[in-house]
Amino acid sequence: MKLSHEDRDQLTVLSVRGDLEAEETARFRKAVLERMEAKVRDFVLDMEQLAHIDSQGLESLLWLQDECAEQLGQVRLACVQEHIRTILEMTRLSSRFDCHPTVDAAIASLN
Repeated sequence: MKLSHEDRDQLTVLSVRGDLEAEETARFRKAVLERMEAKVRDFVLDMEQLAHIDSQGLESLLWLQDECAEQLGQVRLACVQEHIRTILEMTRLSSRFDCHPTVDAAIASLN
């Protein structure tokens, strides 16, 4: 998994590439906590290049949502590929996340 981020005031666009699986979740959480220490409240996850997510990866998304809620922030998912959307629907998590077709649309939904 590769992570990159772009900060926009109290918002971070976090791009996730590759697989978000059990062995990568600690690194994902560390990256999120580093952004939160920098006073980031809201997250847009750019999932355009996310190849696979397992149950631990899904749990990390829920963890991110809980952490943001504690900071009065929000999470948006952007560019969710069809196979990832199917996983979210099968696990009934699609109703827990706001998904948007583009990063810009996800950012606009936070304003």
